[in-house]
Amino acid sequence: MEEKPKIIVTSSRSRRPDSGAKQFAFTEAQIPAGALGEYRQRAWRAYQRINFPVSTEEAWRRTDLRALPAEEFRLPAGEAFPPVPAELLKPLVADQHGGQIILTPDGAAVDLDPRLAAQGVIFTDLKTAEQKHPELLAKMAGATVNPEEGKFAALAGAFAQNGVVLYVPRGVTVVEPFHSVLWGPGADLAQISHLLVLIDEGASATYVHEAASPADERVNALHAGLVEIQVLQGANLRFVELQSWGRNVWNFSHERVRVERDGYMDWIFGAVGSRLTKNFSELDLAGQGAEGRMSGFYFTDGSQHLDHDTQQNHLAPNTTSDLLFKGALKGKSRSVWQGMIYVAPGAQKTDGYQANRNLVLSEHARADSIPGLEILADDVRCTHGATVGKLEQEPLFYIKSRGIPQKDAERLVVEGFFDPIMQRIPFEGVRERFQQAILDKMGA
Repeated sequence: MEEKPKIIVTSSRSRRPDSGAKQFAFTEAQIPAGALGEYRQRAWRAYQRINFPVSTEEAWRRTDLRALPAEEFRLPAGEAFPPVPAELLKPLVADQHGGQIILTPDGAAVDLDPRLAAQGVIFTDLKTAEQKHPELLAKMAGATVNPEEGKFAALAGAFAQNGVVLYVPRGVTVVEPFHSVLWGPGADLAQISHLLVLIDEGASATYVHEAASPADERVNALHAGLVEIQVLQGANLRFVELQSWGRNVWNFSHERVRVERDGYMDWIFGAVGSRLTKNFSELDLAGQGAEGRMSGFYFTDGSQHLDHDTQQNHLAPNTTSDLLFKGALKGKSRSVWQGMIYVAPGAQKTDGYQANRNLVLSEHARADSIPGLEILADDVRCTHGATVGKLEQEPLFYIKSRGIPQKDAERLVVEGFFDPIMQRIPFEGVRERFQQAILDKMGA
């Protein structure tokens, strides 16, 4: 059923009220040393000041953290971990990567094409970047995500021990995709990551990031992460994320992209894992003529809970955004999508669109879909829609009448439902990775 537009005038990023509730066991002595010392101390002060979010806050009203065992989580301490599965390391385009980084609790492995390094491209892990590129990091850390935005943003800003730094110099076009994998095994372990990307003026690149861990529901694990991306004037970035954390992972992330004049951002997101996810994803169209597209899919089953909070911020005239998120739900799982299109005063000729479609495959599953508009300019075109529905019987009957069993018929309908998202994915290898995740869910 189509929902009428809902005007929301309060920001979900406002300061959290005190709750006086949980606390992690992390201490100031565990903050990593390095070039980001001042930034991390600012994040630590925010972390101490901000309490855990509670369900009385609008952004967290549909996500309950009372079962989170915060005091049990610890940071990695040099123990051995199982290796990264080979399927996560497969090349995404034929047999090529522009570069690949493997992040594990005990370190990082970095591989960058020497031809790209000769052109000034930097693609390395966070610790190495602090040693070799401190001036570049100073322009990237905190540039889009303020660690004071929430408890988990401050946590990630202060304690990130793993991360990726990607810099593409002015005018450089990189055809082969960059690829990073964050692998998070370990019982009661906290994986804390920080991704920093800067695409300089007139440059172009594709970056694929995957986060995954073993499927062990007997223990708890935590991930808190920041993603900060800057696309400068006339630059172009295609950023693909796949979240396939194990069912034991509590996952929290703050992600923001800033696109300058005539820049273009294609942001593709897939989520199939974790026990609970709360994700803030924001697209800031900050320069005239900036464009951004956000495409997302999620598939939940069992008792999974995925909460995605998206925001398209039109901060300059003649900017365009297009968001399409699609989700399927099985078992007793729940999804939450809350979206906002914001148009700043003076951002005339804005063209903003958002849509969220949900397919409920079980009578006990639930999808909450909440679109929103906040428009402070008078010459704009902004539209949105949200639907929640079940499998239609007519296409199922048609497929089964051709001799196809019920289970296969349902799989084909679900594949067709997600096809508009798959068509937005640039590379066959990435598309196959996403499609396999959907097939695994259908067969569960």
